[in-house]
Amino acid sequence: MQTTILITGVSSGFGRAIAQAALADGHRVAGTVRTAEAAAEFEALAPGQAYAEILDIGDLAAVAPALAALTERAGPVDVLINNAGYGHEGVLEESPLAELRRQFDVNVFGAVAVTQAVLPGMRARRAGRIVNITSMGGFVTMPGIAYYCGSKFALEGISEVLGKEVREFGIHVTAVAPGSFRTDWAGRSMRRSERSIADYDALFDPVRAARVAKSGQQTGDPAKAARAILDLLKHPAPPAHLVLGSDALALVRGKLADLGAQLDAWQAVSRSTDF
Repeated sequence: MQTTILITGVSSGFGRAIAQAALADGHRVAGTVRTAEAAAEFEALAPGQAYAEILDIGDLAAVAPALAALTERAGPVDVLINNAGYGHEGVLEESPLAELRRQFDVNVFGAVAVTQAVLPGMRARRAGRIVNITSMGGFVTMPGIAYYCGSKFALEGISEVLGKEVREFGIHVTAVAPGSFRTDWAGRSMRRSERSIADYDALFDPVRAARVAKSGQQTGDPAKAARAILDLLKHPAPPAHLVLGSDALALVRGKLADLGAQLDAWQAVSRSTDF
């Protein structure tokens, strides 16, 4: 059965991979892009089946009218995939607060605004699927991406709560946390704050160098991730959280084991604060 899938950020990366797979499966795909050229190029992939709307997800006031225009052409949204986002890299002390605001506007507030725009229709129809593309950075952390990890931790939590709020309406919500995939995340899509404090050089410079060197060589295949996400949409009981990539799986399991050990080590203090 053909469904209408709304995907934010279909110009490249996961968004493009998911959109291409969905179009190949015969679905109608409504996608957001940043430029008129990208809109024309996307719609040319499948005329009459691919629909594009120009939208900067971080421009929150523009979200509702843009999606209204898009769904007027493409039809009611059966599936929402909140994919649009980017990574910010920089030591926290060196990174302007304006970068934090922009990171959250796009990765968190934008995703919520899009979700709020499609939820009334899904709720009325008592059916819908929402997939929020987060990151293993929503579970594990490393120096230099505090703003990014903060935004993905936030989206993981919001997604889990939303799933509990709407499941009685037949709407399923899954936060999909990819590991390292061969997208533009660490390349042209990443915003980087300027370095200025030498005290952080020994910690951060190797991390930045390794990330740049790894770009384009990651173990994850975006096409396989797209297939996994589309298959997820068919599952009658999808998980609240899905980790993609063997690297992410190992790191998240390690984080959970470390957290369990800390809880055990400090349980006496934890319990000492009860009446």
